[in-house]
Amino acid sequence: MADITRYPFTRHLRSTPTAHVIHHRAGRLAHSGTGQAFWFRPLVAVLSEVPVDDRELPLVVHARTADFQDVTVQATVTFRIADPELAATRVDFSLDPGTGRWRAAPLQQVAGLLTETAQQHVLDVLAGMPLREVLLTGVALTRERITAGLTDDPRLAGTGIALVDARVVAVRPEPEVERALGTPTREQLQTEADHASSQRRALAVERERAISENELQNQIELARREEQLVAQRGANQRRTAEEAAAADTVRAAAEAEREERLAQAHATAARLVGEAEAGAEAARLAAVAGTSPEVLLALAVRQLAGQLPDIGTLVLSPDVLTTALARFGAAPGTAA
Repeated sequence: MADITRYPFTRHLRSTPTAHVIHHRAGRLAHSGTGQAFWFRPLVAVLSEVPVDDRELPLVVHARTADFQDVTVQATVTFRIADPELAATRVDFSLDPGTGRWRAAPLQQVAGLLTETAQQHVLDVLAGMPLREVLLTGVALTRERITAGLTDDPRLAGTGIALVDARVVAVRPEPEVERALGTPTREQLQTEADHASSQRRALAVERERAISENELQNQIELARREEQLVAQRGANQRRTAEEAAAADTVRAAAEAEREERLAQAHATAARLVGEAEAGAEAARLAAVAGTSPEVLLALAVRQLAGQLPDIGTLVLSPDVLTTALARFGAAPGTAA
């Protein structure tokens, strides 16, 4: 919007680079262009300000399809005023010379013209299509129809308005219809989710079964190895016992052989001793052969005395002493 500074009997206007200002003085064109700054007298000046920047216009169009279903089209139209001098002659862009504000609402008028024109093209394209086709291809078709219709519209061209871009955001049916249309898809997705859950549970059961089988196989393998261990321990113990028995047998045989050799040695020694004693006895007997009985008796007594225990006290009675002396006394005479 232009800035107007008030002075006595005159005014000064300063516009912006995005606004085209047209100044007529007494019915004749005095200034026309963007970024204008000039002095003017309010009593003889007619001012118009036309924006030349790009403007966004959101649109909401309600239409009905060929199968009598209501849909809502959300779109955005970008436009600009390409010929501001022509637009100033078709739409009231005049300014109040005292405040610098528009006397009317020109942008609302332009927006209404664009909305009605775009709405007519949307209605035309959707009226001959069923709802499913509209939902599938409606966005592209309505965008193309709005772009072509607004570009070729003679009224917009005669007003100096040019289309920059047209965008269709969405084409939506009524909420109940939209939910109904989405039900098969939701059911299919739910079915797929249930199937995936079933597969996941089946996979979990299969994994549990595999784990159980693996544990069972491990237990069987452990039992088999334990059986082998027990058998090996038994075999080791049996081998140890056999080896111990064999060692005992060898030791007993060696002991018996040693005892036998010792017995033979003792027998041989005893035989030799007996033979020696017999030879000595024979020699002794041969030595005393022909000896008198008294001498033999004395030898026997001496031999007996060597075999008797120690005698502390010897008591000789008169009879024994007399008999002994008689024998000793008679012995020499006998010998003579």
